[in-house]
Amino acid sequence: MTTVRHILQEKGNRVWTTSPDASVRDAVRLMDESNVGVLVVSKGDEVVGIVSERDIARKLILKERSSSSTLVKDIMTPEVITIASEQSIDECMALMTSKHIRHLPVVDGAKLAGLISIGDVVKAMIVEKESLIKELQNYITGGR
Repeated sequence: MTTVRHILQEKGNRVWTTSPDASVRDAVRLMDESNVGVLVVSKGDEVVGIVSERDIARKLILKERSSSSTLVKDIMTPEVITIASEQSIDECMALMTSKHIRHLPVVDGAKLAGLISIGDVVKAMIVEKESLIKELQNYITGGR
């Protein structure tokens, strides 16, 4: 069974974060420089929100707000759904599907341990299923 920990071991546990008091312009600049579409919003070690390109498009651009005078805390999603590293990729997929989210911060205890995307989960599921298919083929053919 593949777990979130396996995904993080493969992709790394780098998480791009920003402060709730940062300007949206600074957050967008960080997203651009880092080539990411989401930032975890934190105060010290505490995760207080998440801000995505979708938040920026819907809560800033469509409302014609200024990116330099609007703060991240004004457009972020404060209800952060997280997952623990020992949880399975099936649990991740179920959670992401039921909550309609594309990114899950990984939290172990109170510590931010990583961030996984729907793409990471799909990739891991494909690898897991391909491995199962090979095992079944070997079983059926007797390893020939």
